[in-house]
Amino acid sequence: MFSIVEKQLNIDFLHGHHLHSMVCQIPSQLSMKDWACRLVDPEQSWNQIRAILYLIAEGKGNLKKCHFLIFPEAVMPAAHVEETLRIVDQQFRPNSIVMFGVEHIRLADYRDLLARHRNDNIETLASVIEDLDAGDIVDIPTNVSVTAVKEADGRMRVFLQAKSHPFVGEEHLDSLHDLYRGKVFPLFRCQPACFNFMSLICLDYVYRDTYQSNINHIIDKANELFFQTRQRLDLLAVLECNPKPEHHAFRDVVNGFYGEYLAYTPGVRETITVFCNTSEETSGLPGSDRLTFGHSSVIIHKSHKIGPVEDAEFVSDDFDGLPVCRLRFGTATRLYYFNLPLFHELDPRTTRVPLKIHGIFRSDQGQWQRIDGSSDFN
Repeated sequence: MFSIVEKQLNIDFLHGHHLHSMVCQIPSQLSMKDWACRLVDPEQSWNQIRAILYLIAEGKGNLKKCHFLIFPEAVMPAAHVEETLRIVDQQFRPNSIVMFGVEHIRLADYRDLLARHRNDNIETLASVIEDLDAGDIVDIPTNVSVTAVKEADGRMRVFLQAKSHPFVGEEHLDSLHDLYRGKVFPLFRCQPACFNFMSLICLDYVYRDTYQSNINHIIDKANELFFQTRQRLDLLAVLECNPKPEHHAFRDVVNGFYGEYLAYTPGVRETITVFCNTSEETSGLPGSDRLTFGHSSVIIHKSHKIGPVEDAEFVSDDFDGLPVCRLRFGTATRLYYFNLPLFHELDPRTTRVPLKIHGIFRSDQGQWQRIDGSSDFN
């Protein structure tokens, strides 16, 4: 089971104003090469990602208010991680947070990446060094995500974590080719904003063993946070390259996370869960031609009372009877720009629709264009 390590961030969101997030549902064309999932055309993937980074950096309209930019699992070419960090550092606004998944890299390369950003990853680096010392595993594949933070004073922070549980294509009988299991996950504590968030990589959301489940570990930590500080886990971002985004395993965890069936869970009752999946154009995973990607979604507690809505690009529902409100997107390659709901008690004077879509973008000849008819910028 992984350990949760608190990381303090100097983030100063404007009080009383909702936060803006962009979910990038883009494709990942992968192939199994040397027992690892690698991008078929890294430069094509990078060109698409770079255009999104420049879109947010330019900040046309209220895109300049974007606080969270979230990419899926396994979309970033390993060769362009540092360039991405430079763009965020040099061109993004303060109080910006970017999350992205990287194609498989060697464990030795992951160690080197951690070492370059040692100050923010002391516990993770120590864990990897300990594992390397215990076995001949320098070449095993590692599924990595990066959380890049530009703090309120302009300081750049870089945090890394490795996936703790593989999907079937990442798991092998030969331990020298099996996926590395990450053991340290950061919990980000933003001050003075009093906003707390975490990220997970796909199956880390649903993994469990004989002793405990990942999600129960997160709930316990969030409850501890609530009882000690009266703060909560505000955002849980799940980066996916998931051909079964609505598999019953994910639905069951969502149900347990928000249901409070056996005990009150004040630490996560108001948590916003964002699933950022790759789009329907994703290829290269075993059996992916018969499966469905996409359907990124935003899930909040049922107390927000968002009614059913159906649009060509999205629907809102209760995930087939769960105690939640879900905003479910389609399968196409899109950028979804929306606000994260503010915490609120039920009160007739509060907004009845706490989650609003501010824009949907499609790719047109390498540029991202807002779809006519999607919500106006507010």
